[in-house]
Amino acid sequence: MQLPEILKKIEESREDMTADMMAMIRIPAIGPLNGGKGEGHRADKVLEFLSGFDSVERIDVKDIHEPSVMRPNILAKKNGSGKGTVWIISHLDTVLPGDLDEWKTPPYEPVIKDGKIYGLGTEDNGQAVISSIYAAKFFAQGSLSKRSIGLAIVADEETTSAMGIEHLVNAGLFEPDDVFIVPDWGVPGGTMVEVAEKHLVWMKFAIEGKQTHGSTPHNGLNAYRVSSKMLVDVLERLEERYPDSDNIFRPPVSTFEPTKSIATVGNINTIPGYHEFWLDIRLLPMYDPDELIVFAKELGAEWEQRTKAKITVSVEQRTRSGKPSDIKCPEFNAFRESISSVIGSDPETVGVGGGTCANFCRLAGYNAYVWQTGGGSLHQPNEYCDLNNLMSDAKVFATLFYKLCV
Repeated sequence: MQLPEILKKIEESREDMTADMMAMIRIPAIGPLNGGKGEGHRADKVLEFLSGFDSVERIDVKDIHEPSVMRPNILAKKNGSGKGTVWIISHLDTVLPGDLDEWKTPPYEPVIKDGKIYGLGTEDNGQAVISSIYAAKFFAQGSLSKRSIGLAIVADEETTSAMGIEHLVNAGLFEPDDVFIVPDWGVPGGTMVEVAEKHLVWMKFAIEGKQTHGSTPHNGLNAYRVSSKMLVDVLERLEERYPDSDNIFRPPVSTFEPTKSIATVGNINTIPGYHEFWLDIRLLPMYDPDELIVFAKELGAEWEQRTKAKITVSVEQRTRSGKPSDIKCPEFNAFRESISSVIGSDPETVGVGGGTCANFCRLAGYNAYVWQTGGGSLHQPNEYCDLNNLMSDAKVFATLFYKLCV
């Protein structure tokens, strides 16, 4: 089958792609670390979509936080005659829905409106799961004279990736000639390809004071007050210590963002004796994340001495950034041409804050490219997948498969 016929088949599959997306979104897929039961049931549904492959393997990994839960990874391949595989990596899991009052429709009851499917996980990362499956669907078994076609549909992307792509890479399941496309970030129109990521550090700051009655603060030590002042100081000093910029990245500077915080006390007239806050840090590759961690702990010790509170600084996650992917190799040129042929413009190469599956591939020495046509709704209430984006992504991936595998 020639490429125009394959693209026509994808266009004719709009209703089937929509139905598969909606069936998948109805099944929650939140990891135990975020209070869910994992992606197992969603993986069962996705396996139903994977007919016509030479091999389909499910690799379950025991959850490191909740050992009774297995985290599923799916590897599906159509075998080629040459060396290497063109992999598209998507992920099954989602973040939490957040404030349900902000959702106009229930997050697990997908609806179609104005050419968009609304529901939790539609853009992140259902768009990639469905577009990659249909991109590969119409290549007949035995028709690939070059590389193989591979789909890696993984678990645990929204937290650590330790039970997802990192496990697969460390298990040696990929080959030296493999190349990876990761549709987990994009901009409207698909005009950018991410080729580099920042270091990722998640840090927790725990402050222990002394609880007392609100009318006698002098008898206690207000952990919330200490925490608030310390947070402002830590942010200012981190930004001062790591000020440089690199214009390949969006945004071009390191970022230090307070995100998660725990509740203090249940009533107003009690001085809280304990508080925690977390920072999400995206550090430019020119800096050393280990040095940053040492500096943050020094700040904690300084504030402990200053306030007499007990302060513990710990690392929730640390991921070094891999070497930027090659943008002069034949595989990237084929990908750039595939994008251009579908969207009509030459994409720009950029770096982003990090956290995608691509970085684990780069750390292992592979080239990995992050791209999709984004709608910008991921991790937000009323998340949606634009059906036109779903179709164009599938056509881009199919074009790339044709160039590198047929």
